Amino acid sequence: MGLTSKKVLVLAVVFAVLLFVATVWLWPRLARRNWLAVSGRVGILLATQTAIFACVGLAANQAFGFYASWADLFGQETDQGVVMDHAPGGGPAGPLQVVGTQQVQAANGTRPQLTGQIQKVDIVGRTTHIASPAFIYLPPEYFQPQYRTRTFPATVVLTGYPGTAQALISKLDYPRTAQSLAKKGRMQPMILVMLRPTVAPPRDTECVDIPGGPQTESFFAKDLPDAVHAHYRVGNRGSSWGIVGDSTGGYCALKIAMHHPEVYAAGAGLSPYFKAPIDPTTGDLFHGQENLKNRADLMWAVKHLPAPDTSLLVTSSRQGEKDYKNTLKFIDAVKATNKTRISSIILDSGGHNFNTWKREIPGTLQWLSQRLSER
Repeated sequence: MGLTSKKVLVLAVVFAVLLFVATVWLWPRLARRNWLAVSGRVGILLATQTAIFACVGLAANQAFGFYASWADLFGQETDQGVVMDHAPGGGPAGPLQVVGTQQVQAANGTRPQLTGQIQKVDIVGRTTHIASPAFIYLPPEYFQPQYRTRTFPATVVLTGYPGTAQALISKLDYPRTAQSLAKKGRMQPMILVMLRPTVAPPRDTECVDIPGGPQTESFFAKDLPDAVHAHYRVGNRGSSWGIVGDSTGGYCALKIAMHHPEVYAAGAGLSPYFKAPIDPTTGDLFHGQENLKNRADLMWAVKHLPAPDTSLLVTSSRQGEKDYKNTLKFIDAVKATNKTRISSIILDSGGHNFNTWKREIPGTLQWLSQRLSER
């Protein structure tokens, strides 16, 4: 049974309850003052508390999608869904392969022409040789005969770290939200490219081109748009592309839009931070190169680098978000450039979690739609 299986959570809860009952039942027998009884009391208390913590951890993982599998949890993830090919051009199969499909849940049937379609794909970067799975949401119009020659705008959607791409579908409802908004005429039909920013798991690369390591920024700035454009009817100019993410994905989205305005016309960060952390999950991202470290600091970049011609959106909450004050400072700094455009969604209250981001996603998708064109 998988880490995210409901059966695993139910079994963990049942086991914890049984241990609690056993503790109450056996406690009188373990009340003696010899080493065997003391060891028994310590053991049964430790086992019960461990089981309770496991239940809490499993429930939190199901709610927030931190880890997708046991291998992912223990840093032993091996199934990436694609073999990394270092041959020029990404190998004979091309840079993008569709490995599965699923329908968008809707009340009006399951035909792609009515509900759209989600395709699971494997992507291999032609220049970076980074391999990553992703989900592609294609709107209903993509399959309708009257739109067969039309190209569509596209938005890259990123999770936080560690995150799971499936959570963008099952927890944050990006495809269904986009479908509903388009049906109501509140946004244009749009292709969504959904994946983790963690393209070299288990390492958190913070979407940085690491000297001598994964070239993550280049993957998102060049390889990913090229692969999607080669396979789908999507515009190939920067005016057709946006990027959005939450938490780590939000930082990545803002940074990539700022660094590559010729590729992304708009970038949105939901509860983003503005500077790459250095911790055991990231390792040494910059190898002592101060210019790379400064460039990855968005506040420093706004103040010291030429202002990019792109549109940015940031979200935060007055209560519940620890980066609220930094978000306001970033907004003021961007406004002072008089070139980069900045918008915001500021909630009265909301935490760093899926429930808050779900409230911000409809407005964010509409904002992106207004700034992207078909070609």
